[in-house]
Amino acid sequence: MIRPHRSHPLWIAYLLHRLSGLGLALFLPAHFYMLALALDQPDELDRYLRFADNPLVKLAEFGLVFLLAVHVFGGLRLLALEFLPWSPRHKTMAASAVAAAFLVAGTFLLQAV
Repeated sequence: MIRPHRSHPLWIAYLLHRLSGLGLALFLPAHFYMLALALDQPDELDRYLRFADNPLVKLAEFGLVFLLAVHVFGGLRLLALEFLPWSPRHKTMAASAVAAAFLVAGTFLLQAV
């Protein structure tokens, strides 16, 4: 049974913000590990960088940049909810946040390919 509030666009925006934060939190340890490789084992880092030239990895990086952009723009939308008076445009702000995230991530993907 689907609850009616879970089909509301602002609930979906909330869910996207939470999931993107979780995805970024899971990515950070791997990122810090790669940074540590750059300091301690440069040949291992070179091996990883060669792996990162794979098109599937580039696509995964697109997903990561998309998660980051969704989280940033979703956070800005939440700040607007907290500090600005209520407006019926909040659904538009949520849709604009996702659109801006696609624009940023798509631009990254075009630069990476």
